[in-house]
Amino acid sequence: MDLRRLPSPDDLLILLTVARLGRFNAVAETLGTTHTTISRRILALDKQLGGRTLERSPHGWELTQLGAAAVDAAEAIENTLGSLSSVINQDQSALAGLVRVATSDGVGAVFVAPSLVRLQQQNPQLNVEMLSATRKVSQNRSGVDLEIVVGRADVTTAQTIFLSNYYLRLYASSAYAARHGLPERLDDVGQHGFVSYVESALQVAELGPRWSSELPVPRTSFQATSVFAQVEAVRQGAGIGLLPNFMVAESDTFVPVLAADFERQLPIWAVARPESLRSAPVQAVIAALKEEMKERAGLLAG
Repeated sequence: MDLRRLPSPDDLLILLTVARLGRFNAVAETLGTTHTTISRRILALDKQLGGRTLERSPHGWELTQLGAAAVDAAEAIENTLGSLSSVINQDQSALAGLVRVATSDGVGAVFVAPSLVRLQQQNPQLNVEMLSATRKVSQNRSGVDLEIVVGRADVTTAQTIFLSNYYLRLYASSAYAARHGLPERLDDVGQHGFVSYVESALQVAELGPRWSSELPVPRTSFQATSVFAQVEAVRQGAGIGLLPNFMVAESDTFVPVLAADFERQLPIWAVARPESLRSAPVQAVIAALKEEMKERAGLLAG
């Protein structure tokens, strides 16, 4: 066997990381190098293999047929190195490396962060980056290993895994209710201040009050891009808020408004590239999230 004609294992592992993250910049950050170096190593791999392994798409870099075959080889190398690392560390179950998770704001703080912390405590060699933003699901989000999103999951190129449902319900603070009273019908909600997302910046339509015609136009509005700011605004008496049940249901500060008349159910999804879903750390994150949400199913149901 002529080893000089074989592709570099390092370059194959770089290709695998590109396949998972989709962007050279994200790969460079993960591997502690530069965009230029990543590009140069991919070009070198293409030359060794005799063809292109990647092609551009609106969702980042995607694998060609040749690239997919090379990634299969890279995954075998990764698994072998992982087994060797476990033997060296005398820990067959340890996960290592960096996993990048993007998540919506509230779900991230209440469910994703605790599950990631517990997973990291069980695997001290695992590093975590958690990026928080409330965005709609993408066809194939690049730059992260895994994305946790809420709302409809209309994707074709990425893969989705259902995690749980939760509810948006109407709440007011007990102080606001004592001072202004609470509406008796949905039409009466329009006579109150209303707290919700900034409509012009909202990417997940189901989170906004205008997503259905059931809620009337409010007398005044307090809009914020952060769900934590919305919760605090309702706490401070800005009005009635359309809030995630899991963020306020267990607090005596908040009282339900028209609980029997209005609620909105939203799903929570894990979304990733197929290559990312074959990663042991990503699979472990998904398993940890499922366990976290199963243990706290009562909170999600509210």
